[in-house]
Amino acid sequence: MSNLPQVYRNVDDLRSALLPLRQEGKTIALVPTMGALHAGHLSLVKKAKEQADIVIVSIFVNPKQFAPGEDFESYPRTEASDLQKLADYDVMGVFIPNAREMYPNGFATSIQIEGPALGLETDHRPHMFNGVATVVAKLLLAVLPDVAVFGEKDYQQLRVIKQLAKDLHLPTRIIGAPTVREVDGLAMSSRNEYLDKDQRKTAVTISQALNIARDALHNGESWIEVQKKALATLKLSGFTTDYFELRHAKHLGHPETAKGARILVAAKVGDTRLIDNIEV
Repeated sequence: MSNLPQVYRNVDDLRSALLPLRQEGKTIALVPTMGALHAGHLSLVKKAKEQADIVIVSIFVNPKQFAPGEDFESYPRTEASDLQKLADYDVMGVFIPNAREMYPNGFATSIQIEGPALGLETDHRPHMFNGVATVVAKLLLAVLPDVAVFGEKDYQQLRVIKQLAKDLHLPTRIIGAPTVREVDGLAMSSRNEYLDKDQRKTAVTISQALNIARDALHNGESWIEVQKKALATLKLSGFTTDYFELRHAKHLGHPETAKGARILVAAKVGDTRLIDNIEV
């Protein structure tokens, strides 16, 4: 049985542990997560191991990206099983700070981000990306990794973090890793745990709608028609859709053509909000 990885609870201890390795010329990769790890997260760890000598995984459910009434309190927290899963991946350490470590008394700084952060998610969760940008900047400065790996399932978040690193000249290369899916096509997500049996069956409609929409665009259908059909399908399946949009893959503005664009969706089944996207 593999040994559990070393856990670091504060920034100073983590930096002290990394310093001698950095001095030896070892490269470092960071995989930031909110825990409740599944095969999608572990694929990010695998990708990180290909990119650097040492991998640090962080686990932190970030209060700054949840609005009142969202699922911050109920978000799954599974530290023991997360560490067990990471034991097989030979990561150097797991950074698990608490909110007091990340946002001590008197904490007064936050990052405001626009560009790819505007629209889509922020039309429905306006607070979210400033919270994400602030915590990711803190994590990148705590670890100072050569590389950080994020999943493409949260595609808008990935573009926001690439913009953040570029704008602030952070010395970390941001890498996206492909979405990992269940056998039936549902994108893996910690929030899938909220779905009951019937909702789980319904949830697959999201990835089906994305695939149908992409194929229709390839066949020359207009986006207006494609979008109308997708929204109708989702509604019929019992979803409340926040958005089903075609966007430029890089800056997330409205694209001139479907070539090189991305379709992004956010929709709720019951109380569970799921997001997904597909390359066109």
